[in-house]
Amino acid sequence: MALIGLIRHGVTDWNHEYRAQGQADIPLNDEGRRQAELLSKRMKNEDWDYIYSSDLSRALETAEIIGRVKNIEVKIDQDLREMNCGLIEGTTEKDRVSKWGYGWSKLDLGIESNNEIITRGMKCIMEISERHSDKKVLIVSHGALIGLTLKKLIPHFDTGEHLHNTSITIINNNQTRWDCELYNCINHLKTEHYE
Repeated sequence: MALIGLIRHGVTDWNHEYRAQGQADIPLNDEGRRQAELLSKRMKNEDWDYIYSSDLSRALETAEIIGRVKNIEVKIDQDLREMNCGLIEGTTEKDRVSKWGYGWSKLDLGIESNNEIITRGMKCIMEISERHSDKKVLIVSHGALIGLTLKKLIPHFDTGEHLHNTSITIINNNQTRWDCELYNCINHLKTEHYE
């Protein structure tokens, strides 16, 4: 099976504002582009064969910055999109409480369920790993999709730590189960290592 490197996109203004991004197409901000550039420097001397990305611009731009350095064309897969946040997209917690009350999370606001996200993430990662068996594949996606899918893929591994922007998590399938070689690593943001 393929070796998979899962990357969360660089930071956006909405990340800083704690707004639910969901499938709204929010671009990287300058800091997010800098994070992606630092990640691409890290990837420069690493051996990767393919790059897949969500079609949302914050993930796609992150992937393209890496792809330019690696001279790899980015393949787009809409199944790698972030969770659909329904009516809460673009809102902060304060906005949600103001509009729907403290029990907003129990209301039907059109938010994609965890099970739906996991099913979509698992299907996509399994298809990519089967398509490129014995290859090394980077997948640039989003915090909820990666985080929830990892809980299913590597339930024996502690995935409780919140995924950082431009973090890389490396997983592989040893025929009996998926294992995690590296989790939520952002050493590239400590610029002295890669400049």
